[in-house]
Amino acid sequence: MQNKINLLESLSTLDLFIFFSILGITIASVIYGQYRMNKTNEKETFLDLLIMGRRLTLPLFIATLVATWYGGIFGVTEIAFNQGIYNFVTQGVFWYVAYIIFALFLIHKIEPYRAVTLPDLVGKMFGPKSAKITAIFNFFNVIPIAYAISLGIFIQLLFGGSLFANTAIGVSFVVLYSMWGGLRSVVYSDLIQFFVMCAAVLLVLVFSIFEFGGISFLKANLPESYWSLTGKNSLATTFVWGFIALSTLVDPNFYQRCFSAVNGKVSKKGILISTAIWFCFDICTTFGAMYAKAVIPNTESSQAYLTYAVQILPHGLKGFLLAGIIATILSTLDSYLFIAGTNLAYDLAPKKLRGRVWIHHFGVIFVGVLTVIMSVYFQGNIKSVWKTLGSFSASCLLLPVMFGHLFPKKISDNQFVTACIAGVITTATWRHIPKTGFYQNIDELYMGIVATSLTLISYHLIRDKKLVG
Repeated sequence: MQNKINLLESLSTLDLFIFFSILGITIASVIYGQYRMNKTNEKETFLDLLIMGRRLTLPLFIATLVATWYGGIFGVTEIAFNQGIYNFVTQGVFWYVAYIIFALFLIHKIEPYRAVTLPDLVGKMFGPKSAKITAIFNFFNVIPIAYAISLGIFIQLLFGGSLFANTAIGVSFVVLYSMWGGLRSVVYSDLIQFFVMCAAVLLVLVFSIFEFGGISFLKANLPESYWSLTGKNSLATTFVWGFIALSTLVDPNFYQRCFSAVNGKVSKKGILISTAIWFCFDICTTFGAMYAKAVIPNTESSQAYLTYAVQILPHGLKGFLLAGIIATILSTLDSYLFIAGTNLAYDLAPKKLRGRVWIHHFGVIFVGVLTVIMSVYFQGNIKSVWKTLGSFSASCLLLPVMFGHLFPKKISDNQFVTACIAGVITTATWRHIPKTGFYQNIDELYMGIVATSLTLISYHLIRDKKLVG
């Protein structure tokens, strides 16, 4: 196999036909979503735009949740290519724990609030100031930089050119259809993308096993560290990803899908089934990237999985694979753009403009432009995007929200805001100050969590002392 290929030249007419056919079906599903939305009553339009009028059934819930979570396929396969099983632990196992916690312990707590967005839920739990600061955190958390970079890499592999230009072109396309048809269009397109993406990564693994053999081949051709749960990293570095995974408990996409479901039972069952599907998907991508490392070890790591997969599959399936990869990216990118638009139109807009559809469309466009600009700042490094934005979300917002679930009405609106601000200031400060010796190994996420925790504990102790006094 070659370490570098001309992707477009490696495709046959059949591959291109299959690829564009699946892309066409996806666009048709968006148009169908718009058609269905236009049939709704005018009074329900904005609620229908944001959460499908709370009519999301189990099959659609599973498809949209699974599809939304894997837009950074080039990021996870790069980690697996460089570090092996470590990817499955940090990008898989930690997240399964978070999903199960959400399903078993949070669904029944959030359902009675009948909220529309996560900031709306926080506002009902704590107060209006908490809702605003949550909306600000969420806005930065849902800027889909990693997924825009993934789309840019994909287009660059096909047609060449600069990563920035390809990212801008790809995001522009997604912005246009993310505004059209509301959540229903996103969900219907996710349904198509769900089947294609799952089948595509499974095909790569199956053909790899038939071509090269199973685990014994990988063990013979990969370093020992590829089978270590922590790779070449310390436990502290590994567990940073565990806390980032817990940020799922304050991820607006997760909450929006649950708010859109018919009822809490659908949400709970859907998350548990989705977790089983994610487990299988992660097995396929992790081992697929490890096969790439064993077969073409000197290829560019960010492009290794695709370079390998295109060469292992026969014509026809190559086009299907490309459709699966772009489906994986688009299904996440469109969801995050849509959520970001919702964040601006519903959570951050002034009261007199709140709920206007045109504000939502403006929000999607604004976030699209901001996403492309920030992709330049991160220089195409998907792992860095996840680490940076995930650290702020996990260290600043996670603990106050969980505290509210565990101890309802124990902290006030102002106390929630103070805890969040303490976390973000500490995280940002620790990230940028020079550190030497022992302190170099302390991640900013841990410092943010300490600051947020101490603030919450202090308020809790002061409150108890006042009650005793």
